[in-house]
Amino acid sequence: MQRTRLSIAVTVAVLLVNSWTRADLKQSLKPGDDFPSAVASSWFELLYDVVKTERTPPPQASRIYGITAVALYESIVAGTEQNRSLVGQLNGLTVVPQPKKNRKHHWPSVANTVLADTIRGLYPTISPASSNLINNLEQSFASQFQAEVPEGQYDRSVSHGQAVASAILGWAATDGFSTKNNCPYVPAGVPGAWQPTPPAFNPNPLQPCWGQLRPMVLTSGGQCPPVGHPPFSEKATSHFYAEALEVYNVGLNLTTEQKTIADYWSDGPGSTGTPPGHWIAIVSQIARNDGLSLAAAAEAYARVGIAVHDAFIACWNAKYVYNLQRPVTYINSNIDATWTPYITTPNFPTYTSGHSTQSGAAARVLADMFGTKSFTDTTHTNHGLVPPQQPRSFKSFDQAAAEAADSRLYGGIHFAFDNNHGLASGLCIAQAIRDKVSFKVSGK
Repeated sequence: MQRTRLSIAVTVAVLLVNSWTRADLKQSLKPGDDFPSAVASSWFELLYDVVKTERTPPPQASRIYGITAVALYESIVAGTEQNRSLVGQLNGLTVVPQPKKNRKHHWPSVANTVLADTIRGLYPTISPASSNLINNLEQSFASQFQAEVPEGQYDRSVSHGQAVASAILGWAATDGFSTKNNCPYVPAGVPGAWQPTPPAFNPNPLQPCWGQLRPMVLTSGGQCPPVGHPPFSEKATSHFYAEALEVYNVGLNLTTEQKTIADYWSDGPGSTGTPPGHWIAIVSQIARNDGLSLAAAAEAYARVGIAVHDAFIACWNAKYVYNLQRPVTYINSNIDATWTPYITTPNFPTYTSGHSTQSGAAARVLADMFGTKSFTDTTHTNHGLVPPQQPRSFKSFDQAAAEAADSRLYGGIHFAFDNNHGLASGLCIAQAIRDKVSFKVSGK
C-alpha cells in the first residue's frame, strides 16, 4: 500500500513535468525566478513519503528536511534576481560551489540533481523501494529536461547540482550527528523525572543528545530556552497537580472536534511524514496553489527547513535539561491509575512540546514571507494518510500553529505548559532567524 501511494506521487510528478509547455522551457538567460516550482514541490512531496516509509523519527526528519531545503536554495540562488546566498549566514557554512560565470544554466535541472543527490546522501541505508522511487523521479525530470535543453547546458547544470549537493552534505557531516546520534541516556536527577510510559515502557528515550547538535542559526540548543515548568509536586493543592488534572479532565471529556484535531496533528512516524514534514507539506501546497516560482519556493522551503531544524535541537535540549515525566506517568501515580491518553505517549520527556516549538517557528517564518495568509491544509488527502482526515482551513499560519499545540493537550501527551512554552520558544527561534539571516539582496 505504501509503495502504491509513493508510486502515485511519482506519477503526479511526471504529469507536472509533462504539463510544462515548450515556451516554459525555452533557454535564454532565464533566472530561477521565471521557472515554475514543480520540480521543488514534487521532490519535497516525495521526501515526505520517503520519511513516512522509512519510519524516520521527528528529530532526524527535521534535520533531513532542513539540510535538503538549504541544498535546494543554495543550488539555484546564483540564478535568482533577488535572493542572496546563506554562505556566512548559517553556522559553519563557509563555501558553496558557484556556477560557471557567463554560462547558461537550466535551474530546474540543477534543482532536480541537487535534491536527488542530497536525499540519497542523507539516507545511506534507504530501502530499495524508496531508492527506486527517488531514482524514478529524478529520471522523469531528467528525461524531459534533456529533450528541451541543449546538451552542454544540461550537463553543466547537472554538474553544478552535484557539486552543491556534495558541499552541503559535507557541511552537514560536521554538525555533530555522527557522534551524538542515539547517544546513551543519562537521566537528570530531578523531581518528577521522566519514566518509561505505557504501553511499551521503552527505557531508552529518543535522541538524548539531539540538543547538542549544531543548529543552523541559533548559537546553540540552549538559545531560546523555555521559562521553566511549574515546580513538580504531588500535592493535590499544587500548581503542578492542577496542570495534570486539566490533562486528565480534558481527556475524559473530549469532544468530537477535539479528537479530530488530536488525530489531524498527530503526525506519527511511520504513518506520516512527521511534524516537521507537515509544515514542509504546507509549503508544497502554497508553491502549487499560488504558482510560486522556483526561486520563491526554494526560499520558502529554506525558511521552514531552517526553522524546524533548529526548533528540534532547541526543544530536545530543553527536554533533557528538565527531563520531566509525561502526563500519563503523573496521572497514573496521583489521580487515576487506569487513565490512558487518547494518543499513545512518545518515549521521551515532556517539556517542552516538540510539535508546539517547531510549529511556532515554522508559522512565524512563513508569515515573515507571506504575511497573514488564509489557507486550507490538504496534507492528509495529498498523501493518503490513514486514518483519513478531511482538510482543515486556517485564517493564518499562527492559527494553525496554535491548533497544532492544542492538539497535544487533547491527545493527552502534553501538559498545557509544554505547549504554551514550546510555542514561545518557537517564536524566539523565528526571531533569531529574522535577525541573523537575510534571504534578499540588499535593496531588493
